[in-house]
Amino acid sequence: MNPDLLVPAALALVVVLALVLFAVLMRDRSRVRAELAATHAEAAELRSRIDALAVQIAASRREPEEFVITHLGESDPDLDSADSLSGDGRIDGKLFADLVLRETVVKAAALGHGVRRAMAPETRNRIRFEIKREVKRSRKARKEETRQVRREMQDRRRQAEGLIA
Repeated sequence: MNPDLLVPAALALVVVLALVLFAVLMRDRSRVRAELAATHAEAAELRSRIDALAVQIAASRREPEEFVITHLGESDPDLDSADSLSGDGRIDGKLFADLVLRETVVKAAALGHGVRRAMAPETRNRIRFEIKREVKRSRKARKEETRQVRREMQDRRRQAEGLIA
């Protein structure tokens, strides 16, 4: 190859590479613009949907109703007065026994479950671990407190000796 043509050939190669790079960048730029426009359109659609939902929620929202749990002194049509209450407001003996028995069974079952859980090996191990940790902590605290008291006593003794001598 002729040395005189080497510089123009290199320059032409650089120009061609620059043109190719420019074309690629312009194509990517137009693709990015298209994606940005699509994103803006999607965001506008989502905003309009959110606004529509907000209007729908505001329209369906109403004041909360006030509920009264007890009606003291009022008759309740839901209760069957012949089965549960006698005319003077007392509970029938069979119903009372049933209520007491159910409550006792529920309490006994709950107690049994609690005792079973408390006596489980995992729980006992966890309690044992916590007790050991607490004992170690209290021993450390007592030792530190004893050291602190000894230091204070030595300091007072030194001050007293310094004042007397």
